[in-house]
Amino acid sequence: MRLRGMPKQLVYLYDFGDGWTHDVELLGPGADQPGCVYGEGTCPPEDCGGPTGYAELRAVLADPESDDHQRMREWAGELAPFDQAGTDLLVRRTVGEVPAGVRLILDLLADGVRLTPGGRLPRALVRKVQEQAPQWDPFGRPASREDNLPPLAALHDLMRHVGLLRLANGVLRPTRAAADEREVVRRLRSWFPSDEFTSVLASDVVAMLAAAGPLTGKELAGRLHPLYDGWSCNGQPLTAQDVLMSISGLAAVLQGLDLVQVDWPVWRPGPSALTLLTRATALAQIWTTGRHKIPAE
Repeated sequence: MRLRGMPKQLVYLYDFGDGWTHDVELLGPGADQPGCVYGEGTCPPEDCGGPTGYAELRAVLADPESDDHQRMREWAGELAPFDQAGTDLLVRRTVGEVPAGVRLILDLLADGVRLTPGGRLPRALVRKVQEQAPQWDPFGRPASREDNLPPLAALHDLMRHVGLLRLANGVLRPTRAAADEREVVRRLRSWFPSDEFTSVLASDVVAMLAAAGPLTGKELAGRLHPLYDGWSCNGQPLTAQDVLMSISGLAAVLQGLDLVQVDWPVWRPGPSALTLLTRATALAQIWTTGRHKIPAE
């Protein structure tokens, strides 16, 4: 649901266990760009027991004579004051930006391009993409088909599936929705349903690379595998090799969306790593600034 379709006042419940209840009032349209214009106070740590637990925590931290003071000080650390600049950046990242690779395709197809009899992009356009996105070329030679640039082929299929490109009378061109940056981001996100393993894995891959830096595919799978306790593949517990194979299968689409950069066998965070998938944005924030450690192999 979009903000304009929501009531003026609502209640937002965060964490059904701890029960953080927020009273939200929608004041109306803000600035042209998203962000955070004001905030104050300290930030409660995760899993501190909700409002009641947070009040008890503050009381213990303020009382050096408390039996629990040292233990809770070690657990919670210093309660940081509100970070205006950091929150503003996080809000803008969460709202999202159109990846450069997607914008490149939309620009090149702006006037419409006639597809080949096989339904693929013509060689001339493929060469233009190769010139402007050389990192998509795994072979180091002039590309003659879009399949020679796997991220391009992945983006072609994805953008048609989510309604950013439309084929009519053999000509492929952007849809009206592609002119709205926010709508482009929403439709790209719809490619990753939150209840599917590959979508969860895609976000976790991006978050891990954003938090930990470059990793080989094997190292990446080893770090992520413990997160999927209880998941199965063909009726058997998911193995690190299963995770590695699934990660490899995501390489083309993640590269096309500028979420990762791959120079086999090394994976790196891409320029859109923190500005497209909301789960990746949140996890990277937790792993780099929170008390939760980055999963290690």
